[in-house]
Amino acid sequence: MAQRGDPRASSVAVTLDGKRRIDALRGLFDRYTTAEGATVEAREATTDSDAQRAGIAAAVGIGASVLLIAAYSGYVTRVIVWPVRRAAHLASRLAEGDLTARMPRTGAREIGQLETAFNTMAGSLENSLEQAREAHRRLRLLYDAGMAVGTTLNMAQTARELVGVSVPRFADFATVDLAVSVLQGEEPTPAGSTPLQRVAREGVRDDDPLDPVGALIPSALPLPPARRSGATALFVADLRASTAWQAAHPEDAAGLLDYGMNSLIIVPLTEQGMVMGTVAFWRFRESKPFEKEDVADAEELALKAAVAIDNARRYTRERETALTLQRSLLPQHLPEQPAVEIAYRYLPTTTRAGVGGDWLDVIPLSGTRVALVVGDIVGHGVHASAAMGRLRTAVRTLADVDLPPDELLTQLDDLVMHLPGADEAATGELGATCLYAVYDPVSRRCSLASAGHPQPFVLAPDGGVTAVTGHAGPPLGVGGLPFETTELELAPGSTLALYSDGLVHSRELDLDHGLDRLRHMLASTAQSADSLDAACGAVMDALLTTPPSDDVTLLLARTRALSSEQVVAWDIPADPECVARARILTTEQLEVWRLEESSFVTELVVSELVTNAIRYGRPPIQLRLIRDTSLICEVSDGSNTAPHMRRARGFDEGGRGLLLVAQLTQRWGTRHSTAGKTIWCEQALPT
Repeated sequence: MAQRGDPRASSVAVTLDGKRRIDALRGLFDRYTTAEGATVEAREATTDSDAQRAGIAAAVGIGASVLLIAAYSGYVTRVIVWPVRRAAHLASRLAEGDLTARMPRTGAREIGQLETAFNTMAGSLENSLEQAREAHRRLRLLYDAGMAVGTTLNMAQTARELVGVSVPRFADFATVDLAVSVLQGEEPTPAGSTPLQRVAREGVRDDDPLDPVGALIPSALPLPPARRSGATALFVADLRASTAWQAAHPEDAAGLLDYGMNSLIIVPLTEQGMVMGTVAFWRFRESKPFEKEDVADAEELALKAAVAIDNARRYTRERETALTLQRSLLPQHLPEQPAVEIAYRYLPTTTRAGVGGDWLDVIPLSGTRVALVVGDIVGHGVHASAAMGRLRTAVRTLADVDLPPDELLTQLDDLVMHLPGADEAATGELGATCLYAVYDPVSRRCSLASAGHPQPFVLAPDGGVTAVTGHAGPPLGVGGLPFETTELELAPGSTLALYSDGLVHSRELDLDHGLDRLRHMLASTAQSADSLDAACGAVMDALLTTPPSDDVTLLLARTRALSSEQVVAWDIPADPECVARARILTTEQLEVWRLEESSFVTELVVSELVTNAIRYGRPPIQLRLIRDTSLICEVSDGSNTAPHMRRARGFDEGGRGLLLVAQLTQRWGTRHSTAGKTIWCEQALPT
């Protein structure tokens, strides 16, 4: 144990004191720690409670927020998103062409302007499209009318085309009435001065009470000026409400209204201020009534038709003029000929080119011979008809001179060269073709020449058909080129077929094919036809299955032959003493023919003609008598000197022979041949 004062004792005391202090501090710390722990635990408990409450509050807030957001999102989706999506879908339908798409009314103020704007836009687009469709429909109607109306130069056909294109696209019923004078090709007259005739009508039904085609309509416009568009069209939108229209038509109004007619537009067909007729458009009660805009379409349709109808009227007038001129120049009835039996057909073209210049003729010649002529003038219309008349007259004049076919065509060619328009003839724009044939029933020979005209066919009595192989010369009007004569020997009963190129050639028909068809038809109809005229008609009907594009001419001539009992000839020596012998022979032959009544005149004629041949002609001299429908006396000699009848003076010894012959006979003349000339005369047989 340590003593006081011992250093060790101080150290121990110090240690013990420190220990006590440490223990005190430890206790204090323990108490503090305990208190703090309690405080911390209390705080932790409080904190846990607050956190729990805060968590609950946060959870409640978050849930409320979620619900609020969800509700707002649903509202936005329903009120904004869905309508916008619907608008986008409807906009796609609009873009695809469905203009009936509309946004339904939702009542939401937020989207109302979008709905209004979208529906307004869609309605505007639909209206614009409907207007565009209506404008296209009207333009298409007018375009089709321009293409369909006026395809021909026939007024009635043009009217039918107008009503055909109008019904049912523009109207339910349509009628066209034209002035009678216009239908005849005359100039239009002031409205009301001539009656109208219905030329066309069309409707969606066949039982309408409108006047039929061919009926005469009152000359005035059938409507009072109830409503006018400009100064032309008469427009009544509601017939039942139009007392003026009903008063103007007390007899027809009730029937038309009972039938169901509801609306009407009438437009005059005018050209150069003159009324040619009217066109009426009617609509049924089930259809939309006419509006003011429809009047312009009706006037446009009428204008197109009026131009075409006026062109057809002018063509009709020119055609009728040409036909009248042509009929006056062509033979209406060909006289009976002892040499041939005749049948013919002439058919003028109905195309826009107008009547052509085809012609035919049968010309009696001396010695019972006959000339057959078929020709064709290049061109159409009045000028062609006039040129045809001049050429036909020239041919008859040259035929009276008794020129051979080739020489006649040469003279005719020179005439064409000197006609007005000769410059055009040289270029082929003006000219003609002609076939001239002469048949002699005594010799049974036919001589013919062609100026650019198709050669004829010869139908033999046994039915065989052959084409004449002679050379066809140049057309008339070329000038400077010769023509050739072809000689044929024809058996009695043979048929010559002369024709124009319109019968065998067209745009649709090759010339060779057309000639083969004509050959076949001539062969087939010759055996089956009852007469030559029937055969001619059968050939035309068989070959012309469609309206010809050019004039068509067919001339059939069946040959006859004079028997030996009808013809007698004597050779007369060039001796004046033989004149008495010629008179005796003549008298004896007239007794055989029982024509004693003609002996005195015939003896005198024979005496003068034989004396003239002996005195002024040269051998050989021949006297020939022919008994047919007339008594013919011919004296031929080898001289080409033509006799001339002159007025003899009082003391002249000669110069009266031909004067006596001309006074005692019906006809007389001279014809030339390669062997000389022949002076002939004809007397009527005693009755």
